[in-house]
Amino acid sequence: MTELRTPLPVPLSPEESAAKAVRFGSWYFAEQVLRQMRVYLWSVIAYSIGSPLAYLFAMGMGLASLVNASAQNQFGGVSYQTFIAPALVASTALMSAAGEFMFPVMDGFKWRRLYFGPHASPLTPEQIAKGHVIAVFLRILLPTAIYYVIVLLFQAAPSPWGWFSVLTATLAAMSFGLPLMAWTATLKNDAGQFAVVQRFIVMPLFLFSGTFFPLTQLPWFLQWIGWISPLWHATELGRALSFGYQEPGWLSIVHLVYLLALAALGWVLIQRNFAKRMNV
Repeated sequence: MTELRTPLPVPLSPEESAAKAVRFGSWYFAEQVLRQMRVYLWSVIAYSIGSPLAYLFAMGMGLASLVNASAQNQFGGVSYQTFIAPALVASTALMSAAGEFMFPVMDGFKWRRLYFGPHASPLTPEQIAKGHVIAVFLRILLPTAIYYVIVLLFQAAPSPWGWFSVLTATLAAMSFGLPLMAWTATLKNDAGQFAVVQRFIVMPLFLFSGTFFPLTQLPWFLQWIGWISPLWHATELGRALSFGYQEPGWLSIVHLVYLLALAALGWVLIQRNFAKRMNV
């Protein structure tokens, strides 16, 4: 009886392999970055579930019980929990971007030099950078969606349009993270710059971007932090989508354009800095 054998795949020629790398190189590198993220996969899962539960219980239920019912007019006519939920979704996405676009980028250039191996192949610096961005985008998008599901379980997003706040939160993460990635690509050594960013940029953005109360309740000399903060713009969009927060239509357009412009500027700088760092 003749044994049937599955024919072995025909190996690609060097030219064919190079052509595929040129065509799909960004996705190949994105796959590599995602595989590296498996090292802390359970940390990501625990953070994606534990963070919303902790914040929504502590702020949305614990603190909300101390907010006078008459103060709901200050929160768009909804409960305090509903008011802060879009801000918590956006802030968690932005904080995740801050981590993913600093230490791993430095790792790629200096510590383990993970960018230079793929660069020895036909992959260009632009493809390597794009692959990293794609991987981080997916890494942020999925946990943000999980966060929003938990928000739904708390009944803190009454509008069916609220799902789009997952996208605006992820866009905020990109608009903050891409310029940060471009800056990180210029660093030769880690002399504590990342700690400075976390303490004096990320944390003030979290506190002074209208996260826990309307921005107009801040002193006038602190409101400018919210105006330039991607977190505030994403939070306002998220509130409009999640519970119909009232704001002029032109202002919603400004929020969206501002986030897109920051992300586009960051991507332009990333391409330039990656090419310069890899001596292209």
